[in-house]
Amino acid sequence: MYRTHTCGCLRACNVNQTVTLAGWVQKVRNLGAMTFIDLRDRYGITQIVVEEHSPAEARETVCRVGREWVIQVVGKVVERQSKNPKMPTGDIEVTAEKVAILHEAEVPPFTIEEVSDGGDDLRMKYRYLDLRRPPLQRNMILRHKMAQEIRRFLSDEGFLEIETPCLVGSTPEGARDFVVPSRMSPNQFYALPQSPQTLKQLLMVAGYDKYFQIVRCFRDEDLRADRQPEFTQIDLEMSFVEQDDVIAVNEGFLQRVFKEVLDVDIQLPLPRMTWQDAMDKYGSDKPDVRFGFEIKDISDIAKDCSFKVFKDTVENGGTVRLINVNGYADKFPRKEIDKLGEFVKTYRAKGLAWMKLAADGSMTSSFAKFLSEDEIAAIKERAGAKENDLLFVVADADWQTAAVALGALRCELAKRLGLAKKDDFKLLWVTEFPQFEYSEEENRLVAMHHPFTAPMDEDIPLLDTDPAKVRAKAYDIILNGCELGGGSIRIHDPELQTKMFEALGFTEEKAKEQFGHLITAFSYGAPPHGGLAYGLD
Repeated sequence: MYRTHTCGCLRACNVNQTVTLAGWVQKVRNLGAMTFIDLRDRYGITQIVVEEHSPAEARETVCRVGREWVIQVVGKVVERQSKNPKMPTGDIEVTAEKVAILHEAEVPPFTIEEVSDGGDDLRMKYRYLDLRRPPLQRNMILRHKMAQEIRRFLSDEGFLEIETPCLVGSTPEGARDFVVPSRMSPNQFYALPQSPQTLKQLLMVAGYDKYFQIVRCFRDEDLRADRQPEFTQIDLEMSFVEQDDVIAVNEGFLQRVFKEVLDVDIQLPLPRMTWQDAMDKYGSDKPDVRFGFEIKDISDIAKDCSFKVFKDTVENGGTVRLINVNGYADKFPRKEIDKLGEFVKTYRAKGLAWMKLAADGSMTSSFAKFLSEDEIAAIKERAGAKENDLLFVVADADWQTAAVALGALRCELAKRLGLAKKDDFKLLWVTEFPQFEYSEEENRLVAMHHPFTAPMDEDIPLLDTDPAKVRAKAYDIILNGCELGGGSIRIHDPELQTKMFEALGFTEEKAKEQFGHLITAFSYGAPPHGGLAYGLD
């Protein structure tokens, strides 16, 4: 037997027991009369001590070991003289009677500790060493607990876990496909699924009214901070449902997972916000609501003001918007304000105007000298400004550019001020996304979500007259400024699906070529259905 206990389980109740431990040497401290070893496995760290009166063989062996050597220790659990309250095993140590070397190791290229001294490239090169570190092990354990709880909850709700194929026909869903050549059919190719979208809709047609799977997806697109070419998705679909039904199931899902995995209580129902409100107030379709600094539109004040930059922008169809950094004006000297002006330019804003209200009642500003007292008072009133407030203003011909720049700025300011607490979980739904967005690359409207997303019932006539104004029955679940998942109610009416393809610029022949299998399936009786997919990681 290589071990009787793990390196993280021993406590004061184990004192005087003889135990066998095995693991990796995290650290060796040779103090002459005694040597201490921190022995680590994925369960934790136990301090091993070899003393003057320890068996000679154990003392000789310990003199040889180095970092990341794999060893086995047999010894007695004793109470530590100087306890370490920061370690779960900090009340005890093991006095070694036998030490066996199971594997010698090269000196690692970086320390295998909580905080590593290796850069990203080095840690990725030696990923197997990086995965020994406690932060990554905690992530892997958390991921396992999540997956298990997800399966339990959805099974309890009557969902069936059904696997879908990994070798499929290519369908345009927004990103470039990875393709796999077929050996048996020369010049023919499979695609790896970007998601099981059409496959799970076919399962709804087949009568499996509650489906889920934890599935790998593949997208040949540029890397993002939180997206690799292959990633894992929690995919679920339901039949005979409307948006509220899908949201209700997923709120229960989130409440259970947060409680069981993190012991965090989530209060239901979760707040909801339309896409337009999210963009107007937070400059993002995944708003972080842990802090304020909401965006205010002052275009109606600016259109008649004395400041030409503001006035001309509004007259030419643009917008003027601001945020108020309430109570933090003294944290931002002029030099920092100028740097923030450069920051918003990375989001295509042309510049950043500002007004600083000092605690002593004085005011400095980049634009106030061009305004009347009444105009300044109106802006301050709209912003809710008071002493020690700092107003930042962006004027732009495009409302989304102004909103996005201010949205990024409010998040940057909150980060600098330490207002975005990691243990403050703020969940919300964003709903009523635009059905379409304009692609400059393709010079046409494309589906913001995917071509099977149902439009809002009242907006269906706009498909013929003004498709850019159509809202979708789409919804995203947001946590602290991060999109956890998104979904929609699907189109189940073949006529409406045909109309959607037309709005997206598909000819009848092209639609049949790429989606004929789904169109044909719908002709045999498709139930109303919808779903949602989360990024597991």
